[in-house]
Amino acid sequence: MADEPLVLGIETSCDETGVGIVRGTTLLADAIASSVDTHARFGGVVPEIASRAHLESMVPTIERALKEAGISARDLDGIAVTAGPGLAGALLVGVSAAKAYAYALNKPLYGVNHLASHICVDQLEHGPLPEPTMALLVSGGHSSLLLAPDITNDVRPMGATIDDAAGEAFDKIARVLNLGFPGGPVIDRLAKEGDPKAIAFPRGLSGSRDPAYDFSFSGLKTSVARWVEAKRAAGEEVPVRDVAASFQEAVVDVLTRKAVRACKDEGVDHLMIGGGVAANSRLRALAQERCERAGIRLRVPRPGLCTDNGAMVAALGAEMVARNRSASDLDLSADSSLPVTDTHVPGSAHHHDHDHVHEVSKDNLYS
Repeated sequence: MADEPLVLGIETSCDETGVGIVRGTTLLADAIASSVDTHARFGGVVPEIASRAHLESMVPTIERALKEAGISARDLDGIAVTAGPGLAGALLVGVSAAKAYAYALNKPLYGVNHLASHICVDQLEHGPLPEPTMALLVSGGHSSLLLAPDITNDVRPMGATIDDAAGEAFDKIARVLNLGFPGGPVIDRLAKEGDPKAIAFPRGLSGSRDPAYDFSFSGLKTSVARWVEAKRAAGEEVPVRDVAASFQEAVVDVLTRKAVRACKDEGVDHLMIGGGVAANSRLRALAQERCERAGIRLRVPRPGLCTDNGAMVAALGAEMVARNRSASDLDLSADSSLPVTDTHVPGSAHHHDHDHVHEVSKDNLYS
């Protein structure tokens, strides 16, 4: 069992109810219920709506995943769940469901970190992660450069965004251009028909005195918005495709340049890119080009595994079981700002046998 653990993963950090089932590094099922359409008319994710949608989707999505994997819940070796970071109410739905299943099935529970899960998902596509792995995680909520000597208990922050996350910037520029929500896919599509050199938008934190691995997208966002406003004020037509292409180029230029520099500085010959923005076609292409030039091997999961999903949580859970990391206690709580250095939330007792759930009284199960 230890080398090929069968684990179910639950992810509810934002607006996707994701349930994945993994055997070792093999993906057996990846079921997702998204509430993105419900949020679109508000132009962003509404936490309360997300939490309610998770509540409604949770059991059907778990049942769909079990059916897809062709297994019974009793066959599982463990239940993994995103314990943070994310929206507090949304996380709570996933954590509560995971506790209930772990308790009812008498299986160990693993509360894992959302960001470490984004890195670990690549194992499902390209096999075991090299150690150490350099990872660039870019999504709606995060832009981080991380060094992971051991994905189950040693992840080190190299750099992060000091203001907006990359995905957030995409959403805001899409709003400026009246392109709807979410902004990433539509900007990616329009940029293909635009000229990335048309407008010289600023590259944040690229000066010699700036932090080498940190990102900033707030100045870029303001610059694009002002440029568009000036065009409109002058009664000119806004070249939406060129704006999309030039904005996108400014973002991916900085992301890839800093990631490749970190690999060189740390002597790491692999770069893994994950998170929702890693589905962006220009980011993938430019990263490939720059990694080849630097002699670095690039690993990017397919787009469906880059956005939030349960498979990534199951992948990290399976790695926890395989490496014999301690399970979480059943009074595990969600932590909306769980630091990336906490790859998982270990239980207080480090000697968990499979009967550990019986020591828990039903009173504190909901504390």
